[in-house]
Amino acid sequence: MAMTEPAPEEASSARTTTGTDSDEASDTGSSVTGARVAATADVADRTGGRPAHEGILRRQSARESAARTYARALPIVPVRARGLTIEGADGRRYLDCLSGAGTLALGHNHPVVLEAIRKVLDSGAPLHVLDLATPVKDAFITELFRTLPPGLADHARVQFCGPAGTDAVEAALKLVRAATGRTGVLAFTGAYHGMTAGSLEASGGAFDVRVARLPYPQDYRCPFGVGGEHGAELAARWTESLLDDPKSGVRQPAGMILEPVQGEGGVIPAPDGWMRRMRQITAERSIPLIADEVQTGVGRTGAFWAVEHSGVVPDVMVLSKAIGGSLPLAVVVYRDALDVWQPGAHAGTFRGNQLAMAAGTATLAYVRENRLAERAASLGARMMGQLRLLAEDFPCMGDVRGRGLMIGVEMVDPEGEGRPGVNGAPQVAARGDWAGGEPGGSADGDHARDVPPRPTPRSAPAPAPHPAAPALAAAVRRECLRRGLIVELGGRHASVVRLLPPLTITDEQAVAVLDRLADAMAAVSRGHLRGADRRVPDQPNRRAQPEPRPGSEPRPGSPSRSESEPRCESRSRPGSEPRCESEPHPGSEPRPESETRPEREAQSEPPPEREPQSPTQQHGQHQHQHQSGPSLPSGPDRPQGGHAEWAG
Repeated sequence: MAMTEPAPEEASSARTTTGTDSDEASDTGSSVTGARVAATADVADRTGGRPAHEGILRRQSARESAARTYARALPIVPVRARGLTIEGADGRRYLDCLSGAGTLALGHNHPVVLEAIRKVLDSGAPLHVLDLATPVKDAFITELFRTLPPGLADHARVQFCGPAGTDAVEAALKLVRAATGRTGVLAFTGAYHGMTAGSLEASGGAFDVRVARLPYPQDYRCPFGVGGEHGAELAARWTESLLDDPKSGVRQPAGMILEPVQGEGGVIPAPDGWMRRMRQITAERSIPLIADEVQTGVGRTGAFWAVEHSGVVPDVMVLSKAIGGSLPLAVVVYRDALDVWQPGAHAGTFRGNQLAMAAGTATLAYVRENRLAERAASLGARMMGQLRLLAEDFPCMGDVRGRGLMIGVEMVDPEGEGRPGVNGAPQVAARGDWAGGEPGGSADGDHARDVPPRPTPRSAPAPAPHPAAPALAAAVRRECLRRGLIVELGGRHASVVRLLPPLTITDEQAVAVLDRLADAMAAVSRGHLRGADRRVPDQPNRRAQPEPRPGSEPRPGSPSRSESEPRCESRSRPGSEPRCESEPHPGSEPRPESETRPEREAQSEPPPEREPQSPTQQHGQHQHQHQSGPSLPSGPDRPQGGHAEWAG
């Protein structure tokens, strides 16, 4: 679906700050700078009579390249951030379930990360040292090796790369080619490994390809039309036959690269048994196995590293995003037997970012010490369980899948016919060698207790799934933004709504996220069924909202309400969490006391700023309500020093 540049009127921003009073006083890097930027923009736009953030959006739209991506779908101007919440230049606040595409394991501006950065800045240590040895670098390597899978840490080397995951993928491919003397690479359909030449080859986006593309097992759209245990086995046999057939055209490759969970490919977890089979196939043929953990690492999937679900020990691990604690950092960790390249074989100017290493050390230690991976497994399973209940009421939610706090909802056209040979409700694996993770079967090991019960096995494939619906997915993203929730899309057709919240998200915040997503799903579903007109009549205790211009993006933070269908009809079944409660949602933020109610009315505030209603008034309506301030996170999610999640 082609994206168009949003009009300035449709832009909106998020509200979130940097902590409590003590944090406010010391965090000059985020709060003061953000305020200065907003003030400067305000002066520039005052004469034109437009809000400051609209001027920023217009200027950057005019000057940035056509390759810009996130800014097209998210016309917001963040100026402050804390935890799950971000604040924009126009004062609106959002719950951020994009998390920098998985970079923010601890959320925005976590106190331990800020403190680690301040220590380096205050010490007078050099910030740029190329690849020289420093105490900060030594501490990072020590903590990183402490977290590595058993079997790799004792015999590993680390290569610091350019500050992006795609450069680390390039380094990994260069490494295995140097070690084996071979050139070809095995990769998988739906993979995403970056945007440079070598990583594009592995992702399927390059023109001159030296990569053999293999089927990646999945249930909902199984390439063999069966899914489950049988589909994963067919995928493994396909790989074996390709490698063992001298007439297949595939020479012995330099390596195999895979993602334990495909993220950009649509949040598709690899079955644990299939992962073990890939390890067996590559080991028997002396093919190095590269695990791309750029997005799945540091507790995201419910284990510190996603390969640990299956017990697989790869030869090479590609790490980035969360390992830098929100700052750019990328490394390759590999078995020392592969360390054959010459000095300077992979170099770069920005391989010694001391601030990123300090932030990364603090993040790795905090996730490990507070067992946030285990919490991600438990909370993610509960969130997916709630989403599956919601999917029973909305046929456009074709599949809910994921692992830990890496969750995807595939949107489909419920009126379209599925393609023959592609299965939508596959045979489900029982426990054993071929038991998969979410969603293909039962997860093995310690995480099995966190996985919701799966359907009983089928003896025959079910009908094919409905066609992917990228337009519906885009509509859900827009409706989420109206309600103060940031999500992203993924999948080959951009039809998968993705949730990547920080690992520090509280239970209450998770409820608020699901509540807003459910509200958006309801609005989109009703609009899809009606086909066209989605205007909202006046309702008691509810302000009518203006509709966006045809073809325009909605104004983020402004609610879009539908006509007659109840909003919470399906959310009171036994065993499910009620969605319409009189209690406010923690994680939402208040408007400043100085802002008057008429001003809020004029600005068409989003659901978080509505006046509370009684349970009687709420009956048949699904609304978000909030106290004058957020609740304090508990346990490992609570910032150090007793700081609140938000202090404006």
